[in-house]
Amino acid sequence: MQQGHAIIRIHRIGICGTDLHAYEGTQPYFTYPRILGHELAGELVEADGAAGFKTGDLVTLMPYFYCGACIACRSGKHNCCVNIQVCGVHTDGGMREYLQVPSYALLQGEGLSLEELALVEPLAIGAHGVRRAAIQAGEWVLVAGSGPIGLGVIAFAQIAGAQVIVLDVNDARLAFCREQFGIRHTINARTQDVLATIMEITAGDRCGVVIDATGNLQAINSAFPYLAHGGRYVLVGLQKGDIQFSHPEFHKREATLMSSRNATRSDFAFVMDCIKEQRIKPLHFITHRVPFDKAGSEFHHWLHPAGGVIKAMIEMNV
Repeated sequence: MQQGHAIIRIHRIGICGTDLHAYEGTQPYFTYPRILGHELAGELVEADGAAGFKTGDLVTLMPYFYCGACIACRSGKHNCCVNIQVCGVHTDGGMREYLQVPSYALLQGEGLSLEELALVEPLAIGAHGVRRAAIQAGEWVLVAGSGPIGLGVIAFAQIAGAQVIVLDVNDARLAFCREQFGIRHTINARTQDVLATIMEITAGDRCGVVIDATGNLQAINSAFPYLAHGGRYVLVGLQKGDIQFSHPEFHKREATLMSSRNATRSDFAFVMDCIKEQRIKPLHFITHRVPFDKAGSEFHHWLHPAGGVIKAMIEMNV
């Protein structure tokens, strides 16, 4: 074991859109071969420089390994470190029995279950995007994409007091949002006139915040007209192409375009507090569970909407 590092025995691995995009070859930061897995929960086996931790603790981790010296790190923005190494993206991840990580990345389990711990990271992505958006109570917020990241965005936008509209092309996922989150307004982009529907819902104001969680270029480009004047557009989803929009339309709105990358320690802490307080119930997101030795044969099924997957969880060492 390296100095200042810890070894975790992995018990749960959540499957993320990043993993699926990597499997397809559409994730922009990947090189191959690569061991996937960054939504992780396990048992601490050994650690150096991990004050407050002991062998046997249930832990999760912040999978964003940072340099500590660049301009972002000096500003406390470790989530967008210039030299960042994301576990399971830039470096080999947790789809294996044991994983070595920097000790600073460890997070105590704080009484959460293994599955809850494995879901903290994707929820923190959503929490960070919502925090970037600086949502005001009562503001109309359009969330484009209701996959696992989008569900986190929806949950934390609601906690922030937003009036949430959900946009997707999958009726089953839109129904899930209505049933699990009480979302009143859902729009299917394939079967409805999105702009006309948004104008009707918001009495012509459009949306003060648009948050993309699709990672789909066409969806990202199509959403600029949904912004209200003075609105903020936050890109949580990621894709390889070039964004295109009308400068005059964007300019006249004095709109703000921003990206949201990864999450910070404060986002992780907020998510864990919300789970403990039952303000969010992430276990409802899990639709598929599979033992590790069956994951390889199941993985390609999770790419297709017909499979009905919202969140797949791999079980190890059980």
